[in-house]
Amino acid sequence: MPEPSSPAEFQATGSGSSGTGAGAPAELLVSLQETVSLAHAVSLPALASLLRRLTIAVHSLPPSESVIEPMAADLRRLCAVMRSSVGTEPSEVVSEVREVVRDLGRSLGILMLEPAGVRDGMAALHREMMAARFEGPEGRWGGPVPDLEEAVVRIKSGEEMEGAIAELGFLVREVLVREEDGPGVVSVLVNRLGSVKDGNRLRILSLLRSLAALSEENKEMMTSIGALSNIVRSLSREADERREAVGLLLDLSEISKVRQRLGRVQGCIVMLVAMLNGDDPSAACDSGKILGSLSSNTQNVLLMAEAGFFVPLVQYLKEGSDMNKILMASAISRMEITDLMKASLGQEGSIKALVKMFTNGKLEAKLSALGALRNLSTVKANIPRLISAGIVPPLLQLLFSVTSVLMTLREPASAILASISQSELILTKKGVASQMLSLLSLSSPAIQCHLLQALNNIASHPNASKIRAEMEENGAVLLLLPLLAEGNPEIRVAALSFLYTLSKDFTGEMADLVGENHLNILVDIISSPASENEKAASVGILSNIPVNDKKVTELFKRKNLLPVLINLVEVSITKTSVSTRRWLLESIAGVLVRFTIPSDKKLQRLSASHGIIPCLLKLLSCGSVAAKAKAATSLAQLSQNSLALGKIKSPRWFCVPHPAEAFCAVHNSHCTVKTTLCLVKAGAIPPLVQVLESKEREADESALSALATLLQDEIWECGCSAIEKASGVQAIIGVLKAGSLKAQMKAVWMLERFFRINANREKYGEAAQVLLIDLAQEGDPTLKPMIAKILAHLQLLQMQSSYF
Repeated sequence: MPEPSSPAEFQATGSGSSGTGAGAPAELLVSLQETVSLAHAVSLPALASLLRRLTIAVHSLPPSESVIEPMAADLRRLCAVMRSSVGTEPSEVVSEVREVVRDLGRSLGILMLEPAGVRDGMAALHREMMAARFEGPEGRWGGPVPDLEEAVVRIKSGEEMEGAIAELGFLVREVLVREEDGPGVVSVLVNRLGSVKDGNRLRILSLLRSLAALSEENKEMMTSIGALSNIVRSLSREADERREAVGLLLDLSEISKVRQRLGRVQGCIVMLVAMLNGDDPSAACDSGKILGSLSSNTQNVLLMAEAGFFVPLVQYLKEGSDMNKILMASAISRMEITDLMKASLGQEGSIKALVKMFTNGKLEAKLSALGALRNLSTVKANIPRLISAGIVPPLLQLLFSVTSVLMTLREPASAILASISQSELILTKKGVASQMLSLLSLSSPAIQCHLLQALNNIASHPNASKIRAEMEENGAVLLLLPLLAEGNPEIRVAALSFLYTLSKDFTGEMADLVGENHLNILVDIISSPASENEKAASVGILSNIPVNDKKVTELFKRKNLLPVLINLVEVSITKTSVSTRRWLLESIAGVLVRFTIPSDKKLQRLSASHGIIPCLLKLLSCGSVAAKAKAATSLAQLSQNSLALGKIKSPRWFCVPHPAEAFCAVHNSHCTVKTTLCLVKAGAIPPLVQVLESKEREADESALSALATLLQDEIWECGCSAIEKASGVQAIIGVLKAGSLKAQMKAVWMLERFFRINANREKYGEAAQVLLIDLAQEGDPTLKPMIAKILAHLQLLQMQSSYF
């Protein structure tokens, strides 16, 4: 093949005038380079050679405008002709190409006026372009046809690889490689594939595809594990190479031994699945066809499933032999796959097939199907599919079975019930909860644990109030109480959690069922080094017992529960896991309400002496909105008695004078946190205001109730001043806009007192009046009388007005 990049006829170019090449337009040079590439693409090396020499000619001279424009137009025509013919035989475009090349030659003729040294070279190129024919192998190659044996030897040795591959490519495209030479050529190319550069790999893959199309013997040379491994490596490389490699594998997959071997080539199926899900439509289509042909082998199907392609596996589950169904189901049960992949398996239709297999199959089929369903049931997206497939009745039937051979199936069956009970759809299956409850005392520990979890899940659904009532009527509490002392910690935690859920509906009667012995057990669990979940559930149960039950309160005092709970708040804030902390703090805050009831001042002061008020303040800052609401309720209950406690005179024998800082301007007495339960001295006003300033509204009413205790008739002016200093007025005005009706009623009552003070009217009146008028017009009618009073304070309405 002639080397066009440094033609002798232009050797004088480099020593030309200083202006050489200065006028060569970049666009024209880029266009020439693109045309050279296209010439190779349509297998016209001779044309590529002429165009390279023309590039040097244009680059060497400052062509005139009269040459640039026609030459650029001719190049555009040539590019269009070659682009339209990519993939066709060269002979089909020869006449059009020849015509355009002659036009380029005519444009080149204008440059014949250049200096003599270059003009001779130009003339030679001009003559060749005008005489170019591109017909026959010699014409298309531009000289003597390359020697096959020589090209193969150069490829084998690695010398001048690009040129040798180009020559071999020309010979293959021109069908100049004899059939008996094909296998030897293939062998050399396959061996070279693993040790050449990217571009050459792509060209070799293209050659192998062409050779594979020529004869079956050529294909046979590509079927060894070594050859297939070299081809498969290209599946992980850049897009063009991947596309060529997968196309070659598709061609080879027609051979039975290739289909048998491809699955054993490391990474092959994984990469094919990746390409199937990729963004290259051509490669994805070819990958899908190969995977389809490989799916006749069950081992390949399992590899595909592990890579995330489940269609063949599900097909086997639906239509395969009994043994293959068992194989696929067993594989699903063992697979460590992501939740997304489990959901994908369910979406592909595996669940319905597995339920059918479990219902109708023999023991081995039932066992493998249950294992698979258990694995898939851990994903919420699959739970509706399980329920709609009818899994619940056969699972319950299995649990009630006393057939010895089915005993091994009961544990996975109960585990599936525990999973699917997380969906509210389980509530549509009547009698499920009562049936599971009747099995509770008759089951092994593992099954008992799953049943407790299932029952707790069912009872926890917001719309399950009727089912919870039925459970209680059927003796659920009495069944659970003995399990509180269970030695198996998993069963104990599950029983505590279920009892906690039921305790949310506790009446006095239900609380009596728990009894002193079991209350002692719950307190002991809280005091012991038990798990976080055990403590959270135990405290939660105690928080749901009615606070007016004095016997329970006395028991808690005897068991010294309050200091334990206060210490537990400290520990849980710093050490408890996030998932349990919220539950635990909300439950503790609920129990603390019992220790602060305003009717028992003695209990309140005892609680204060143990440090309940600092504990409540911690809950205000660290707890959830529910914990904050309960903590604020306790503070409100304590503060209700502060004024009365401040009036109690000290005994005559108590002669120690009060420190000046103990005087409270709000209560007009000497206050302390422990003796008069004073919110002001406790520093509770700022955190209560912060509760009102947050976006969560559930604690508004409780926080307002606590602050409202500072606005009692005797102390309201001083209380207004203390709250205003903590920016409380703005926060209370904010409740008007977004709070609940009860919170709005409390806020309006408080604002009426604030706006009795002239300074507050001037500072906050304008901000409040728009909200107040809107609330009067659009809010609940019960708010109107109090709003009328506030508007009168703001001089927007006469106090005697009957507007409201």
